[in-house]
Amino acid sequence: MSMFIGEGLVIEGSDLKNVAHIDLMIGSKEGPVGAAFAKALATQVEGHTNLLAVVSPNIVCKPATVMIPKVTMKGSKQVLQMFGPAQAAVARAVVDSVVEGIIPKAEAENWVIVCGVFIDAKADNNAKVYKNNYEAVKLAIRHAMTGKPTIDEIIAKKETKHPFE
Repeated sequence: MSMFIGEGLVIEGSDLKNVAHIDLMIGSKEGPVGAAFAKALATQVEGHTNLLAVVSPNIVCKPATVMIPKVTMKGSKQVLQMFGPAQAAVARAVVDSVVEGIIPKAEAENWVIVCGVFIDAKADNNAKVYKNNYEAVKLAIRHAMTGKPTIDEIIAKKETKHPFE
């Protein structure tokens, strides 16, 4: 398959301001995900600075992952949360997914990930931003790599209330 798609939403109780919502695509550098990855890095828009996920400075994760803010960054606090706890969480979740065999290690150099990341402007806890984004990325990757949810699971839960309704 040339593209795997996953989504992950993590909310601790009713703490909506520190929610993590991830949409991602995983695929070959030579396919549509590779093209989207390159375009995301080459196309920057004010308030939506795309960035590489890094485990720590100068250490990108593999598969290489570009993070795309899903909302306009409205201040230095939100920017620092994206370039700090969220960036580390995304990168470490990707690497841990390789370590755990969810992403095949043999594909770490061949695949890339395009990852939409949501950070609420009201987020106020960097530890929760990290934890929730880490868990949401792991969930999204697991969903992508296992084809979850299946169409039968989707049909069975199509009337489930969305937490932001």
